Amino acid sequence: MKLDILKALNTERAARRAAVVVTDQDSGAQRLVTHDKIAADPLKELLEAHLRSGKSGMEETPQGRVFLTVHVPPTRLVVIGAVHISQALAPIAALLGYDVTIVDPRTAFASEERFPGVKVIAEWPDKALPPLGVDRYTAFVALTHDPKVDDSALLHALERDCFYIGALGSRKTHGRRVERLKAEGASDDKLARIHAPIGLAIGAVSPPEIAVAIMGEITSRLRLTAEGKR
Repeated sequence: MKLDILKALNTERAARRAAVVVTDQDSGAQRLVTHDKIAADPLKELLEAHLRSGKSGMEETPQGRVFLTVHVPPTRLVVIGAVHISQALAPIAALLGYDVTIVDPRTAFASEERFPGVKVIAEWPDKALPPLGVDRYTAFVALTHDPKVDDSALLHALERDCFYIGALGSRKTHGRRVERLKAEGASDDKLARIHAPIGLAIGAVSPPEIAVAIMGEITSRLRLTAEGKR
């Protein structure tokens, strides 16, 4: 790989932006297609398909055989609430390759002892979230059941392109949440992005079961979106 391509690729990776290196199999020539240039590229559909799946691979094109090397940022899970569900959710997400961050201002809950090996931020969301750079490769869940913590966090997530946003609570609880967030200026379209009640409907009762339901729904959203389904 030429140095200029490598430098440009490293810049994109550092900024958590997706990119694809296109290698002509006959000539060996390479070019870098950054996320913002895909729409105008002659291989637009192929590039988009590979970015959605996150998989590299060989393709036949009118210009010949090319290998598409896909570079997408690693998926992240931001959890609001250092609760019992989070204690089960964090290791499951880690096993699935997610970079997990727990945010909770309650220092009695947000501790390394309760979340070994997990990044824990014992701050209010309005202070903790901006430096995290929540983006389209982030799944975001609010689990404290406390409006003072969850609401501001959800408003932050709704302004970003997270591929998944979920919140703990019954339909009645979520209805009240929606009204509060509307009063803070959130639109109906944005509020419709929140998965609530959170998780797949598998009859989960215990914190570990609820964690499985949450990760199941997150995985479904990630993979179905990758296949172009909504």
